[in-house]
Amino acid sequence: MYRLFQHRALRWQILLVVVEFGLLVGCVYAAVVLRYWGQADIQASFGRTVHWHALLVAAVLILAMAALGLYQVHLRANWLGRLSRQGVAFMLGWIALTVLYYAVPSTYIGRGVLGIALVVGYLVVVLWRVAFINFVDADLFKRRVVMLGAGERAAEVSRKMRRRTDQRGFKVLGYVPVGGDPVAVPATSLLHPDKSLCEWVKRLGVDEIVVGPDDRRGTLPVEALLDCKKRGVAVTELAAFFEREAGNIMMDLTNPSWLVFSDGFNISMLRRGVKRLFDVVTASLVMLLAWPLMLFTALAIRLESGPGSPVLYRQERVGENGQTFGLIKFRSMRTDAENDGVARWATRNDDRVTRVGRVIRKVRLDELPQLWNVLRGDMSVIGPRPERPQFVDDFNTRIRYYSLRHCVKPGLTGWAQLRYPYGSSFQDAEEKLKFDLFYVKNHNLVFDLAILVQTVEVVLFGRGAR
Repeated sequence: MYRLFQHRALRWQILLVVVEFGLLVGCVYAAVVLRYWGQADIQASFGRTVHWHALLVAAVLILAMAALGLYQVHLRANWLGRLSRQGVAFMLGWIALTVLYYAVPSTYIGRGVLGIALVVGYLVVVLWRVAFINFVDADLFKRRVVMLGAGERAAEVSRKMRRRTDQRGFKVLGYVPVGGDPVAVPATSLLHPDKSLCEWVKRLGVDEIVVGPDDRRGTLPVEALLDCKKRGVAVTELAAFFEREAGNIMMDLTNPSWLVFSDGFNISMLRRGVKRLFDVVTASLVMLLAWPLMLFTALAIRLESGPGSPVLYRQERVGENGQTFGLIKFRSMRTDAENDGVARWATRNDDRVTRVGRVIRKVRLDELPQLWNVLRGDMSVIGPRPERPQFVDDFNTRIRYYSLRHCVKPGLTGWAQLRYPYGSSFQDAEEKLKFDLFYVKNHNLVFDLAILVQTVEVVLFGRGAR
């Protein structure tokens, strides 16, 4: 299960959502006062309905910001990028509210009030986020962590999580050498307990001990760790620490026993039933909304390629439990793209892609026919992307645990698509597997909804498309 409330950074994100929702509600009230300044009678008439109007505006804007990835725990963007995302989110919110006002006139709040609310809301949220990020980044509010181990495994923390955003929820106080492991971290980062481990960590105010020696056979102070745990200090294995903080599974730190005994891999009948219902409802709604785009895409392909050329393209992919199925897409390549029968990766500026194909790939319109695969049960809305059998056979022999990604149905979008760009090599497949396994291990309905909303960002900014 995706352990939302076990992650301190995620608790900060929940606080961020709650406060911003309240601020946006307040901005609608402020907009009414500013728009009708000195006109108490009009303000009073608004007062009878402004409450639920304000809730609606705030909810739509929060959803738009979530769709642009502004509530991602692992968002990596500078301030210009954040301001741009927020601007696009408010524009999307304005468009969504305008459509809603035409569809349901009783929700209309007035162009002047809405415009002022959006401008004021944008500025207020920016100021709040500046204060919030400075507050969260303060060391006072970070979980204080000690690494038990100073070898190659423990050094992965400093190598893989160098950015400040990577360490938003914690602060590594240092590394304690264990056994005969060669030291792989800077000498300035080493710690040497001067008394019993439990008393020492209590004196330093340690919240969590992360266990990561290169060789733990006969070297771990198990009794001391148990004593620390009894006194409220969390004790975490290094692979689990990376999974929680980085949102992926570090393959070189993982062993079969950890996968067997750790939480996750929920494939119960209840979970299958909930996921299938989610797939059918979501695919049906998207198909209902997207059919004009699908019709336009089909016409564009036919006009470019001429009569007799296929509009759809069917390709064999590997699905759940290694079973193959026919994946359906709008054709974006020439009809002779693979006449020799050799499977090839799509590459940047691929000369096999047609003019229409470049456009529909950029905005992911070529993927829409896969909604039929979802309704048929071949695919899910959320899951690892399905690969071709030729590639899968190679990856299964060369990449450890690659077959684990096939214990769930492949998806239209997924965690790896949000966190990693388009993959076109063996190395990319290795990197994406870290995120795919994180999803397979932790998937649930809340996680699926979060991925679905954030996929809007991928479509709008064209990330990963080729």
